[in-house]
Amino acid sequence: MIVVRVVQRGDVDALMRLALETGPGLTTFKPDRDALAARVERARRTMEDRAEAHEAGYFFVMEDTDTGDVAGVCGIETAVGLQQPFYNYRVSTVVHASQDLGIWTRMHALNISHDLTGYTEVCSLFLSPRYRTSGVGGLLSRSRFMFLAQFRERFPERLCAELRGHFDAQGTSPFWRAVGSHFYQIDFNAADYLSSHGRKSFLAELMPRYPVYVELLPDDAQRCVGLTHDDTIPARRMLELEGLRYENHVDIFDAGPVLECHIADLRTVRESVVVPIEIAEVPSGAPQDAPRSLVSNTSLGDFRVGVASGVPRDGVFRLNAAEAAALDVSAGGLVRVLPLKHKQG
Repeated sequence: MIVVRVVQRGDVDALMRLALETGPGLTTFKPDRDALAARVERARRTMEDRAEAHEAGYFFVMEDTDTGDVAGVCGIETAVGLQQPFYNYRVSTVVHASQDLGIWTRMHALNISHDLTGYTEVCSLFLSPRYRTSGVGGLLSRSRFMFLAQFRERFPERLCAELRGHFDAQGTSPFWRAVGSHFYQIDFNAADYLSSHGRKSFLAELMPRYPVYVELLPDDAQRCVGLTHDDTIPARRMLELEGLRYENHVDIFDAGPVLECHIADLRTVRESVVVPIEIAEVPSGAPQDAPRSLVSNTSLGDFRVGVASGVPRDGVFRLNAAEAAALDVSAGGLVRVLPLKHKQG
């Protein structure tokens, strides 16, 4: 069974191998062993309530329980910007008008913003190409919302997700080439590396002090504003189905979109239910259109979520023995369940 679980200290080697499969632009999951080990340790401190508010964050791995292979990762930062600034551009509309000439123009300006300070951020989503088959990416992305729903008291009111921006066929960011490279005088990967390691003082020291007019940029850079990387489009669709929306904030490096919502408005928070389980032999070979659900245990320290056939019936959810073992639950225990099909009506 493929499950998403909280990271353990013994996962660092597997995470390092997985990080080598990523490309440019995924700031929060780099193939750096020391950084990965620190990320794992920080997540465990958070689980154990030993983390300071500014550093609290959770990290999850997707594992094939049959082979032990780590197939993907995702994360949640509890509250961004409390110590290191959380910069982004706010895209605003500027109107210039002349009554004498009867002329008016509407342009878009990028303004440095701290608007999202204190938001929870879902981040670090990466799935190995080896596992990019139907339903697996959805499980990885939605697992975070099952965690948010189960431990709602650990998070603030609002949520955001920074998505990777557009890169051209040469693997470079047209937006960075048109804007960032002129101010920072280093290449995209170097700036990305410094930012991902918390060394963000150069941003405040070197970033543009005044609005950047989008229409003054080269055409390819203009098209990048709010545009999602091709590999990230499926993740964006899943987030939008969950209830997040683009609210005119973009990343300062590649102009990728930032999606936002109230945590209480997430579909998973609104529609998932906690019910006891029964362990029974669930018939194998269920038809492909049979109902399926996300199912998680309710343990903080060993949180696990997977996909199982069925929906709650008569106030219980039925798992077979293998599914129960993979989710680390026993008969009579509680699980959180979210039917994968939207409610009707």
